[in-house]
Formats: sequence, structure tokens, C-alpha cells
Amino acid sequence: MKIEKIHHVAYRCKDAKETVEWYAKYLNMDYLLAFAENQVPSTKELDPYMHVFLDSGNGNILAFFELPTKPDMDRDRNTPDWVQHIAFQVASMDEVLECKKKLEANGIKVIGVTDHTIFKSIYFFDPNGHRLEITTRVELPEVERKLDEVKWDMLNEWSETKRAPNHANWMHDGTYTQKITN
Repeated sequence: MKIEKIHHVAYRCKDAKETVEWYAKYLNMDYLLAFAENQVPSTKELDPYMHVFLDSGNGNILAFFELPTKPDMDRDRNTPDWVQHIAFQVASMDEVLECKKKLEANGIKVIGVTDHTIFKSIYFFDPNGHRLEITTRVELPEVERKLDEVKWDMLNEWSETKRAPNHANWMHDGTYTQKITN
């Protein structure tokens, strides 16, 4: 078996209608479809839910469940806010900046632009508390090649030490242009 693609990623939401409208307004996602049932098909548990699906581009689907009979949703308190997030790629830095401007104009706090060397991103939260990222790639084939060369060494060192390996420090210390030419 070989996975073809991710069909959809599902998260919980506080209010399905508000979520659909928010993603349409701020991220231009189309509302594709919904399922609403009183019984969970996989477990047969009696538990009403609304399951909505949004088009996040190129056949990617972002889905949400509203679960009115469950305790209020919360996040994993053992994981920092910045770890769990959904990253959406756009075509250009202009689109990242346009999104940032739109969000901030509507009172949504935005972090960044953050330079990750091979991509640049902004971060913010949706009305459900899910952290989102809008990112665009920076085409640096030599940087990507160098990162590919060290990925297993980095992973193996991390696995043994649980400390950040130094194999790619050059990405963030400002010397990456010198490093890729060596």
C-alpha cells in the first residue's frame, strides 16, 4: 500500500456555522459539504454531531466537528500553543502580507512575518483556538539540498541526545549564504 494523499484533516470546533463563515471570510475557503447525524457511524455511539468540510486548495480538505453534548473543547495542556497548528501555503509573500493586513484590520492578533529561511510565515488563532499558519516557500534549492544531506544525521543525533543538533545552525545565524557555497 502507498498513501496517495491526505483526504481530510478533522478538528473540533465550538460552532460549525461560525467556523465555516470565519474560514470563508479570512482564508477564502469554500464550504464543500456537511454531515449531521445523531449516531456516530464508526462506533454506533448515540451522540449528535455536525461535521463540516472546507476546501483548502488542491484537493486538500479541512474538516470540523461540532459536538454539542461533549464538555467544552480545550487544547492539550501538556503541549505548548506553538506546536499544534495547521499551516496553509500560498503562492507569494504578497499574499501572506495581504492576509496579515486583513486579519489585523479585523482585530485578529498576528505573529510574524517569521523567516524560516526556506519559507516565511505568519501565525494567528481561529475562533476555536486552533493555531494557524499562512506560509510561502522561498525557493532556495541549495539550502534544501544541504538540509536533505543532514536530515538523518540530525534525527539520529536528536534521538540519542534529545538536544538540538548543530547541523543546520547556519539557517538561522545569518551565514546560510556562505554555507551553501562551500
